[in-house]
Amino acid sequence: MPDKKANIAVLVSGGGTNLQALIDAQRSGILKSGRIVLTISNRSDAYALNRARDAGIDTRVITKKDCGSAAEFERRIAEALDEYGIDLIVLAGFMSILSADFTRRFERRIINVHPSLIPSFCGEGFYGLHVHEAALKKGVKVTGATVHFVNEIPDGGEIIMQKAVRVRDGDTPEALQRRVMHAAEWKILPAAAEKICAEMIKDGRI
Repeated sequence: MPDKKANIAVLVSGGGTNLQALIDAQRSGILKSGRIVLTISNRSDAYALNRARDAGIDTRVITKKDCGSAAEFERRIAEALDEYGIDLIVLAGFMSILSADFTRRFERRIINVHPSLIPSFCGEGFYGLHVHEAALKKGVKVTGATVHFVNEIPDGGEIIMQKAVRVRDGDTPEALQRRVMHAAEWKILPAAAEKICAEMIKDGRI
């Protein structure tokens, strides 16, 4: 069916700039094999929820505090994903590590964007500005972003797409973060989502 689309859920915790990149890509036709139908946040004050609502996307807030345990937290997320018939889960600044049970249940259906060229500056403790601080401290001349499948190891899944970004003399972590977002993250995340959705349709997995 030419009009068949994969249903996408985006999991967020903060400002939602990567969610916005996906919304913009959907509007412009870059993301055409999938549609964002649900945004889930583990924080009720995440600005990403406003971006989703402004784009007419359904939202859910599911917090560990309300759930009482990590297992119940993941159960409620999975329940929402099932309710919306989600084919692809995109982690876009989602600040919660998912268990092996969860990632196995959705094997090769969860993708994440990380602000470095994996395997550099990745794994537990490497998120947000920490990644860029580490890159500058090491003195690397090139950094970038990676989209990868999610498994039980933080930033350990198969790489789908990478884009390099040059480090400039005098860069601060904040300046480097902005450049990596603009030049890499916001480009490869929608492109990777489109690639995976198109493959799912081609392979008959949705």
